[in-house]
Amino acid sequence: VQLVESGGDLVRPGGSLRLSCEISGFSFFDYAVGWFRQAPGKEPEGVSCLDKSDDSTYYADSVKGRFTISTDNTKNTIFLEMTNLKPEDTAVYYCTASGYRPYCSAYESLGLGFGSRGQGTQVTVSS
Repeated sequence: VQLVESGGDLVRPGGSLRLSCEISGFSFFDYAVGWFRQAPGKEPEGVSCLDKSDDSTYYADSVKGRFTISTDNTKNTIFLEMTNLKPEDTAVYYCTASGYRPYCSAYESLGLGFGSRGQGTQVTVSS
């Protein structure tokens, strides 16, 4: 299982950004996938999760209505579309994957160390 994130950048408050995570070694129907983030000096936070086996999703309250998780089977890629970005969204973002079910309903409690993850991509929201 491998995951490689990209798309992190410096963006102004109110701006948008799309993160990508290219996967290999598994299919989206065998593994649920998601995004965690970790800001300096803070605990990791589960941002969003998607399980294609039943189309279940999870979003942290802090990003509901602003972030959208999706997958592209033809490109073996996970996306996190982020809009109306705020300075508090600044963090390293990690994509994650696990064959454990139900992964998404327990996403936050399972934590960043559960399952597989990528190396991370930095998102900085600042004027």
